[in-house]
Amino acid sequence: MGNTVAREDFEWVYTDQPHADRRKEILAKHPEIKALMKPDYNLIWVVVLMVLAQLTAFYLVKDLDWKWVVFWAYVFGSCISHSMTLAIHEISHNSAFGNSKAMWNRWFGIFANLPLGLPYSISFKRYHMDHHRYLGGDGIDVDIPTNFEGWFFCTRFRKFIWIVLQPFFYAIRPLCINPKPITRLEIINLLAQLAFDVVIYYLWGIKSIFYMLAGSVLGLGLHPISGHFIAEHYMFLKGHETYSYYGPLNLLTFNVGYHNEHHDFPNIPGKSLPLVKKIAAEYYDNLPQYNSWIKVLYDFVMDDTISPYSRMKRQLKGEVKQD
Repeated sequence: MGNTVAREDFEWVYTDQPHADRRKEILAKHPEIKALMKPDYNLIWVVVLMVLAQLTAFYLVKDLDWKWVVFWAYVFGSCISHSMTLAIHEISHNSAFGNSKAMWNRWFGIFANLPLGLPYSISFKRYHMDHHRYLGGDGIDVDIPTNFEGWFFCTRFRKFIWIVLQPFFYAIRPLCINPKPITRLEIINLLAQLAFDVVIYYLWGIKSIFYMLAGSVLGLGLHPISGHFIAEHYMFLKGHETYSYYGPLNLLTFNVGYHNEHHDFPNIPGKSLPLVKKIAAEYYDNLPQYNSWIKVLYDFVMDDTISPYSRMKRQLKGEVKQD
């Protein structure tokens, strides 16, 4: 259990990310894919139903024994919360209302954020666009762990703890790697969230608040769905930067498992990514892929050659434009 992993630094690469070139090739060969670049209006109703489901749960848990509050926070609340973060991911790409109504998407993201308990949506959008433009970019892409994470979480037990604490690292890492000035929309996101939390506490009490916050923390930590955090870009095979997952949990995560497809076409909603794979199968079928996020989590902990250092990192050149 105490074995130290072999990797001692990130995998530095000096080439551009592969997704832009592959996108050009695929569109030249399959121009019909352009028809998929349109909003997914069903996303709006799915998000509304998810918010209503959590509001119902907040009411139902208010008088339960604490052990049952914890149980339902992990079994149900965590799944809805993690799924909602991926709905917010879709909204950050303007998939709900389209690029022509960008602000509608921002307001809707703030609404979707409410049952998570902590403000997230606006800041996530700002940093996530950097992740797509500058994948692996040193000092820009905050999806890349810090040097401390790679250095410290270097044994099986520590990697397990790292997975449990992933919500903490995703919250703190941007402040360490690429702090940005707070925007007006982020302040609105914060105030709306605080007002919502106060109302829930006033109406239904501390157990509902605990259920809400615990579900978010547990759902983003040691949870089967959280395998996607590691599956997407951690280098289990040398030279491969992005990996797709084609298993059943895509039904709960807006097809975020179709991750090569998503990075190739970030303006296509998750609902249509299986069609991208089907149309351009010759580009995707032979890429490394996963069928189990649970196995990804297990392999990450148990494989002594894999650690938070197992990421490709780039030294960016030229002008860098950030949100």
